[in-house]
Amino acid sequence: MLSDFPFHTERRTQAECKALLKVRREELAGLQQRLQQAGLPVIVLLEGWSAAGKGRTIQSLIRELDPRFFKVISVNSPTETEQRWPFLKRHFETIPAQGKVLFLDTGWMEETVRAYLHGELSEDEYQARLESINIFERQLAAGGYLLVKLFLHIDAQSQKERLDGLAADKDTAWRCTEADRRQNRNYQKHLAVFDGYLAATDKPWAPWKIIDSTQAVQANLAAADWLHDQICAALEARPVPVHPSYQWPLAPTLPLAQVDLDKALEEKDYRKQLKKCRKKLAALHNELYRKKVPVVVVYEGWDAAGKGGNIKRLASALDPRGYEVLPIAAPTKDELARHYLWRFWTRLPKTGHIAIFDRSWYGRVMVERLEGFCTTDDWQRAFDEINEFEQELVNSGMVVIKFWVQIDKDTQLERFNERQADPAKQWKITEEDWRNRDKWDAYEVAVNEMLQRTSTAFAPWHILESVDKKYARIKAMKIVIEALERALEQPS
Repeated sequence: MLSDFPFHTERRTQAECKALLKVRREELAGLQQRLQQAGLPVIVLLEGWSAAGKGRTIQSLIRELDPRFFKVISVNSPTETEQRWPFLKRHFETIPAQGKVLFLDTGWMEETVRAYLHGELSEDEYQARLESINIFERQLAAGGYLLVKLFLHIDAQSQKERLDGLAADKDTAWRCTEADRRQNRNYQKHLAVFDGYLAATDKPWAPWKIIDSTQAVQANLAAADWLHDQICAALEARPVPVHPSYQWPLAPTLPLAQVDLDKALEEKDYRKQLKKCRKKLAALHNELYRKKVPVVVVYEGWDAAGKGGNIKRLASALDPRGYEVLPIAAPTKDELARHYLWRFWTRLPKTGHIAIFDRSWYGRVMVERLEGFCTTDDWQRAFDEINEFEQELVNSGMVVIKFWVQIDKDTQLERFNERQADPAKQWKITEEDWRNRDKWDAYEVAVNEMLQRTSTAFAPWHILESVDKKYARIKAMKIVIEALERALEQPS
């Protein structure tokens, strides 16, 4: 893509380019209203050589835009804190809301290529990172985002001249770093890696546009033309990503109707085991913090199944400074305006910490599916997207533990009636709970499919038989203990 790129093919004069650019900027400004009306979020990613003019190009593109509806982020190397999260987290959390435009001065390409060239990623790790990026971009495109990817290209001599010019001026010398000089000295090595990256991540739903950045005005016009054309095309018909055909390594799961709910613990035995589990979990939590292992615990289950009490007992064994319980309700207006996984990427724990989700991203394939809050294509695609999400977490070193808290229909009714009759617990029962109960059979079908399709070898589901809440609590704590012990046995 880059090796045989034809430089200096522009035949227009500077004056012609300036005139055309002025018109194109005004057209881009006019498109902003259409973006808002269509609810189309746009991410404009500018990558390229040092001193190729990424900042200049962004400045040109936004010249006539309404600043209330776009944002510019200069993406720097990840901080020490950001390195304690999965690679994609800091990029996912910046995605724009519907109708807004985000301009990125470098992004996940720059970070990935730099780490590879510096030897921070092995060849296998680099290939896995490329796959993660392709999944990230495909999920965004499938979720309604337009990705516009520009690579500003210059030759080695032009880059050297620009770096020399920056270094010669005391006001711009800071923009010419040793890393920039090193890139220029090793131009061919960087060229080969850039070329490979662009080829690996050039997809129909997120294609690369390589721009000759030798002449500033021509480059700015080419960028404006491409952005304009991509937005117009997306407003007419957004490209639909090709969904991959996966063969996930699945762990066997029982249909809910076959789960034995007669399991129980005597009070004395429960108290004894609870004390033992708390002591063990406290010790493991300290080791987790020391070894910087992040943990996600997901709780899903029937209304009144006992999720809250189960979470309470698990959390009682942990250092409160090192965990957070995250109750997930219906998405807010801000959350609805972004990809459905955005609100979960932003809540992930950093290394050494535990996040306990009281309901989770599985709402997409349960309540959102059954209540019509998303399309059939959305929830059917979500099974694989969720597996991809969880695999990304596990590959980053995170422990993912998932619980389905199971009871029968009669037990639920009994607990509903108890809550309704107890003034201290009436807040726990709502009209929505009763409506959901009327759809028990439909929910059971959805849950069985969810368990079957997302109980993977790397993030399996665990069924907690919770007619006897004491039994379910101890079982959950033992499963967490076993999972943490396995993780802590792994070499760091």
